[in-house]
Amino acid sequence: MLVLLISTASFGARKAKYVFLFIGDGMGFSHVSLTEAWLAQERGVIGNDPLAFTQFPVLGMATTYSASNPITCSSAAGTALATGTKTKNGMLGMDADSLPLKSIAYKIHDAGLKIGIMSTVQVNHATPAAFYAHNVRRNNYYPIAQELPVSGFEFFGGGFLHPNGKDKDLPSIYDALREGGYEVARGLKEFEARKRDRIVLTAEKNPDAVLPYALGRKEDDLTLAQMLEASLEVLYNKKGFFIMAEGGKIDFAAHSNDAIGVITETIDMDEAVKVALEFYEKHPKETLIIITADHETGGVSLGAKKGYVYDLTVFDDITENATTTDVEKYMSDKVVLKEQSEKARVGWTTTSHTGGAVPVWAIGVGAEEFAGRMDNTDIPRKICKAMKIKF
Repeated sequence: MLVLLISTASFGARKAKYVFLFIGDGMGFSHVSLTEAWLAQERGVIGNDPLAFTQFPVLGMATTYSASNPITCSSAAGTALATGTKTKNGMLGMDADSLPLKSIAYKIHDAGLKIGIMSTVQVNHATPAAFYAHNVRRNNYYPIAQELPVSGFEFFGGGFLHPNGKDKDLPSIYDALREGGYEVARGLKEFEARKRDRIVLTAEKNPDAVLPYALGRKEDDLTLAQMLEASLEVLYNKKGFFIMAEGGKIDFAAHSNDAIGVITETIDMDEAVKVALEFYEKHPKETLIIITADHETGGVSLGAKKGYVYDLTVFDDITENATTTDVEKYMSDKVVLKEQSEKARVGWTTTSHTGGAVPVWAIGVGAEEFAGRMDNTDIPRKICKAMKIKF
């Protein structure tokens, strides 16, 4: 068990040079509780085994409503987290009047620090795109991707939705990246061979796709933790950096009411958080790590129907020796997913988002700013305050 006995109070006057923002897409308090209960039950005990990030010394909560709806979509929430401004559902990097907003990634970059944006889903998906792109419709994936090379940010991790346009009749976004001064590396071997100041790292086998689910993943499949490790090779410098890393498939699993998918994807993001913690331990007086979510998905509960029990061992059959094919078949079968959750007594209220507040954990320089109640628009402001960069 990781134990963090760290006081944040003494860090108040210091400046955060190295900032990691992890966004667990769709990850509410109950998703985390479900994951920790699974870890405990795997040891054969009743309780909750903590993840690395739930041991951070600062805990807060953030409201997530958008400018148009009490329940936000990912693009509106991503925009709030990236820019500090509410917008309408469906809009990306623009305010409710369709005027472009400037994300903190640009503000931090303008101050001379390096930027890394990465996700387990495609990097022109709503949450990562909110940090570099602007569009009235989040589903305009091709023009959103075209903004990536214009950003000048040093590191991107993830593939692309519609890299040749929706009808596959437009110039490849990969050509635009190279013309914009970016190297494109398919997998870690190419990354090591082609590493340069500006680079996009994708999966080796299917660069346009989301990363494989953690459950059933092969040994040579790219992971979020590996992306983060690679990004540090490009981004580390004495002036500083800002990294946004998204566990995007927590949301995918929750939309499917897939409990074991939520569990394994949350654990997978926690493995990436451990990479950031290793960096923090080397630079404790200069580093800030924040964990939050854009919204909650699925309305998951530990317990369903009557009785004070649940049984997560129901999922052992799919986790033991699961192949990628087995997992894909399991995760696409709504009937089986429903049966498994019912057997485990895991409840779901929706296959969409909910309006609940989401957790915020923090450690390091300026972490005390993230305690207590806040709105999602407060988070980028607090990051800039910790970095002593004008918002």
